[in-house]
Amino acid sequence: MITNLDEIAAYAALHETENQSFQLFLKTQNAERTDEFVKVLNERISPQIDCTQCGNCCKTLMINVNEEEANALAGYLHLQRSDFDERFIEKGMHGMMLINQIPCHFLKEKKCSVYDYRFAGCREFPGLHLPHFTQRLFTVFMHYNRCPIIFNVIEELKYSMEFKK
Repeated sequence: MITNLDEIAAYAALHETENQSFQLFLKTQNAERTDEFVKVLNERISPQIDCTQCGNCCKTLMINVNEEEANALAGYLHLQRSDFDERFIEKGMHGMMLINQIPCHFLKEKKCSVYDYRFAGCREFPGLHLPHFTQRLFTVFMHYNRCPIIFNVIEELKYSMEFKK
């Protein structure tokens, strides 16, 4: 199992063509079978990786926020919602809200300082427990070089599905 981010990034760069081929391969496979492989691998690999030793997702991802999440976190931080928005939120088209800083304001020593109030995007990441894996390949592979869980699940998936490199 590889967890060193520098090693993962170097490996990802060297295997970019292989990963593109693997994505094409995955699109030809039975989607439910692939979901099952990913589920099993994720359940085995995730507990072996301590995200608090990494925090790379919080250092590199843009996070969407909804009204309920913003209200809850503003309350927890004892801030008026307008003050919370001014400090932490960027508002886009159609009312879309994003955390306005990367790395995340709430990342402290590789840990979330508002863990119980973290946003849905944070709770779901890396999303390997979700169904329809093959419909999210672009996103998954976008994070392959930055998340040890995704990296290791993908590498094991290649082996499990007998992908010919």
